[in-house]
Amino acid sequence: MSAIEKLGLQSSEKASANGYSETQQQTKDIFGFKWEKRDTYEDGGMENYVQKWLIERYAKGDVSNLDKILGEDGKVIIDAGCGSGFSALLLFGEILNKHNYLGIDISSAVDVAAQRFKEKGIKGEFLQMSVLDIPVAENSVDVIFSEGVLHHTDSTEKAIKYLAGKIKPGGVFMFYVYAKKSAAREFTDDYVREQIKSMSDEEAWEALKPLTRLGIALGEMNATINFKEDIPVLGIKKGEMDIQRFLYWNFCKTYYRPEYTFEEMNHINFDWFRPLNCHRQTPEEVKQWCKEANLNIEEIVVEDAGITIIARKNKSD
Repeated sequence: MSAIEKLGLQSSEKASANGYSETQQQTKDIFGFKWEKRDTYEDGGMENYVQKWLIERYAKGDVSNLDKILGEDGKVIIDAGCGSGFSALLLFGEILNKHNYLGIDISSAVDVAAQRFKEKGIKGEFLQMSVLDIPVAENSVDVIFSEGVLHHTDSTEKAIKYLAGKIKPGGVFMFYVYAKKSAAREFTDDYVREQIKSMSDEEAWEALKPLTRLGIALGEMNATINFKEDIPVLGIKKGEMDIQRFLYWNFCKTYYRPEYTFEEMNHINFDWFRPLNCHRQTPEEVKQWCKEANLNIEEIVVEDAGITIIARKNKSD
């Protein structure tokens, strides 16, 4: 029995778009646009790095740990905000063939995901709807996976609590959300977002290319800066750091990784700057929201970029 059948859904089911906020409509449009550009994330460099990063955060660097998290075969796994299936395929891969995977996304990226799963021989089903409008019963899903998505809803807190309600007692919630950055970085990021707000997606993609070139120029300097003390008023920590990474973390996201193509780097900058819904949160906030959602955090990985959670729903719910 498939995930859709187990959850009592229809393969043609599509949640109503009525009631989407303006920012959620933008989310729908831009992620459909972004994931259609397959050549900007399938060239190898990005996939290799992101796969390693995913496995480190969710499986402590060992893919076999995923079987321990998921448990026995045949689980219903909802990928809440699956996009093109990029993260699920890289993290779980053929493990998904032992379970019942359902990818849900607000955008047309579900069509790209279906094609990519088919090409890789991984079974999966897909529905286009908001992750906050999934017509399944409370306490009915074994596992929910949501990589870099919940902060693109109108409220990260509400998204965590809504999806937690769909998970069975004893079930697993695996998700990643953005972390708050330094004061100057937060200001600059929102400033850039505002500058490209009125552009079309294609115009915004082009407008970010000079910023991407700046990141490359800074990275190719191969220079370091060694700061001897924290700067609390700016939220900057002391230490030695590559000059590109120092400016990246503390002043403006200008992504650079030498093994990536230019288009891959621009893809990441677009992914960051284009969505108007792009909330950042502290570990303390996320821990509190999980507690209020009756989730017991089993693993938490806090990085400068974001917060990864593996939580299990308390059986007392």
